[in-house]
Amino acid sequence: MNHINILMVDDHPIIIEGYQNVLMATKREDQTLHIETANNCDEAAIMIERASKKYPYHVCFFDISLPGSEDGKYTSGEDLALLAKELMPRCKIVILTMFNESYRIHNIIKEIDPDGFLIKSDLTSMELADGFQQIIKSPPYYSSTVSNYLKKTISSDIYIDDINRKILHLLSQGIKTKNLSEYVSISKSAIEKRKKHLKLLFSVEDGKDETLLKEAREKGYL
Repeated sequence: MNHINILMVDDHPIIIEGYQNVLMATKREDQTLHIETANNCDEAAIMIERASKKYPYHVCFFDISLPGSEDGKYTSGEDLALLAKELMPRCKIVILTMFNESYRIHNIIKEIDPDGFLIKSDLTSMELADGFQQIIKSPPYYSSTVSNYLKKTISSDIYIDDINRKILHLLSQGIKTKNLSEYVSISKSAIEKRKKHLKLLFSVEDGKDETLLKEAREKGYL
């Protein structure tokens, strides 16, 4: 993906300016970034609807706390993220927020399952730059507060749902990742994303499936 259409939604123009400057300064040589911005739900909803008809955004950044729309239909970045997912299914959704309470993090992951999730207080220019490239290439990318929260919740069954359990079971039976979609009724990219998620949850540092299975066995999931 070399020409990248981006929408950034935040009600603080100076923050958006900062994000833009970082991405423009750190983009790869072969990348052209076309960045559009919005400061509230009304502007953003119009732009998402317009883009979806002709030139869909490749990446959307949403701050969670935003002035709601006049008609009360959209009240936050979460609502806009769901709209973008519905109208532009291939768009990468990135959530940026000041909220770092675990229940908010939990709800956002459950509701939106974003490709990127960055807590503003964790954010450095370097992290935004690295995160952006990873989100384009192989999402998800979660900043440290989010990753730590996910690791803490490993004991709860919320994230190890039936599909994830089935993926772990099939991998343990020696089924190759490329063939998993024959057994699980989701796409290959969705399977890849879930595997990445599982590796994050089980703190798999080396990225290997064997390590994932070993950790899952030790924690009683296999």
